Amino acid sequence: MFTRREMLAGVGAALPMRAATRNRPNFLFLIADDHAAYEMGCDGTPLIETPNLDRLAGEGMRFSHTYCNSPVCTPSRQSFFTGLLPHATGVTRLPTPLREDANTLSKQLKQAGYATAVIGKMHLHRSGPPGFFGFDHVVTEYELERRWRSEVSPQPIPPSIRTKPAWRPFKDPARIWLNSETLPYPRFDADMRSTFQTRLVEQFLEQKRDAPFALWVSFTEPHSPYDFPVEDRGALDPAKVTAPMPGPEDAAQIPLIFRDLTDAGKSGIIAACYTSVRYLDRNIGRVLAALRRLKLEENTLVVYLGDNGYQLGQHGRFEKHCGYEQSIRVPLIMRWPGRIRRGVATDLAELVDVAPTVTDMLGVEPMAGTHGRSLRPYLEGRAPSRRRECIFSEYLENEEAYVRTERWKLIHCSGKRERGDGYKTDNPTPGRYKRLFDLSKDPGEFHDLSSKRRDVVSQLSRLMLERFRQTHPEAASEPARLSQDEALDWYVRPRDM
Repeated sequence: MFTRREMLAGVGAALPMRAATRNRPNFLFLIADDHAAYEMGCDGTPLIETPNLDRLAGEGMRFSHTYCNSPVCTPSRQSFFTGLLPHATGVTRLPTPLREDANTLSKQLKQAGYATAVIGKMHLHRSGPPGFFGFDHVVTEYELERRWRSEVSPQPIPPSIRTKPAWRPFKDPARIWLNSETLPYPRFDADMRSTFQTRLVEQFLEQKRDAPFALWVSFTEPHSPYDFPVEDRGALDPAKVTAPMPGPEDAAQIPLIFRDLTDAGKSGIIAACYTSVRYLDRNIGRVLAALRRLKLEENTLVVYLGDNGYQLGQHGRFEKHCGYEQSIRVPLIMRWPGRIRRGVATDLAELVDVAPTVTDMLGVEPMAGTHGRSLRPYLEGRAPSRRRECIFSEYLENEEAYVRTERWKLIHCSGKRERGDGYKTDNPTPGRYKRLFDLSKDPGEFHDLSSKRRDVVSQLSRLMLERFRQTHPEAASEPARLSQDEALDWYVRPRDM
């Protein structure tokens, strides 16, 4: 069993430097913020416009049943950045920074001879100089925001065009900070931050076209308040959108902050999010077009993913922070012309599988101690030696964890912690509870069967506990003589307080 420090440092192993050659494949990592798997046309959702992502999926492999390992940005991002489950990175809550000595995919690729760069949002909670987390070129969200505001002089918006107010989550009513009026950001497309970001990406690609690069491009869309430029206003009429109805068992678990949303307001929020996805897709298309224009497409492994999913009215919620399918199922697409088979892989996958897959495909030394497995067999059209039988995810802000098999979903919550994320319910500390859903008969997760199928609850609880014991840096300190549920309560307690 590795300690957290050993796992983050790659167990102290020295990695061989590999000489960079012009023929070494490039790596382009495209990341979106709060983009759920169902929010793409290729996933079967009507009214949403994602032609560039749909094209990318058609040219590569889409993993249709991929799950994030935490339904919140910072823990999820630092998990797939390191290849470790959130509780092993020490980052299980939104404000927690990743330690700078953590072993990351960017460090691994830099040591292998890649020119490494990041342009966009990383949730590292601080900026840094070149060399920061293994990046030679660093433009994280803080530097991006500073440069955007200093280098872009926006065109004036005509007074006749209504735009959204400043974003003040939890201070304004939810209908305002969730943009229920479907208002654009007060900028034209050319002046938007993410459009400026794509121009920086194009400049980087121009400069590095003759050397192997590993580039992270991380967009803020479609995270609330669902930004999109003035030109996209009216792209989707909210009247065409019908908000999902809560289920018969949902009333008590709907956060108080959403209780006063009207049906029209809910439809407006969904339309705003879909329009923001439309703008995200356009910027994805710009980056991919630059790759093609510079004749880099054929020798570049492209990976696209969303850091976590998002509820758009399902179960009465407009956020992630929970274990329902919309919050934890995320898009994952990989493309490398001539090297990756085109198609859709339907087996279960996790975001911790991304790092071992990337190093495997690029021929780079694998990262030590990672918790995922390479998806390369799927990419090459081969059957894996063993399929993943279940996925694991955790949201320790609320002391809960999730296990999903092909048929069943189990949610375990200690019910002891009053969450600090703003999404309180009628009873903030209800005590331990479990919810079990039969996804084959109840894909909407409306009917809890935990009291009727105790055999399945016990089986999935055991799988959850095994995953904790195999990966948690404090597993050796688990108190003796705990029951299965008491042990799970001990593991779901956040340590990064």
